[in-house]
Amino acid sequence: MNASKKQIHPLLAKYLTQLALHPLRTKALTTGTVCILQEVIGSHLAGVPAKTTKGSPAVIQVLESVHINLKAVNMGIYGFLVSAPLSHVLVGQLQKAFAGKDSPAAKVGQILANNLLVAPVQTAAFLASMAVINGATSLDTIIKTIRGGFFSVIRISWLVSPISLTIAQKFIPVELWVPFFTAVQFVLGTYFNFRVKKLQLAAARKKEQDKKDEDKSS
Repeated sequence: MNASKKQIHPLLAKYLTQLALHPLRTKALTTGTVCILQEVIGSHLAGVPAKTTKGSPAVIQVLESVHINLKAVNMGIYGFLVSAPLSHVLVGQLQKAFAGKDSPAAKVGQILANNLLVAPVQTAAFLASMAVINGATSLDTIIKTIRGGFFSVIRISWLVSPISLTIAQKFIPVELWVPFFTAVQFVLGTYFNFRVKKLQLAAARKKEQDKKDEDKSS
């Protein structure tokens, strides 16, 4: 059933209207916000200690105390300038290529095209952006980051993407695909952000404990 024929929440209706009128701008603002929230919520869930910059304005220190810091801002910029425009173009072309095709073969073809054509480009862009956000200053470092993490990230995409796309094909009206995939992205991104931060904290604690043990033994 078409979403327009159902009674939907007024805020969702307004969002869908903006999405129809200004698709790229709306997707960019949405993805940028989602990326910031993933960073902030992931930090809170993982128990990352908040660091405030001494001497900075009070409002900056308040924001940093709740993990709205430079890393979160950079993640928002990535979502706004990289992830959203790239997804807008790639997924848009994919939807155009399979528009009006509802056969089982077409649905499988859409999933394969997404996994083999869209996902690799998005994965490479994500890893390159994360390398820059985490301090990479040379092309060689960025390339090494992409090579080192590509198959770990793409495997997750290959697992999640067919499931979410199959659900969308069967149960979600096309006009609701953007909010649906944004919700999936938000949940997964927050979880992986949380997992990475927990591993980083564990590694930092182990390193600190090892240093203490060395100091005691010397």
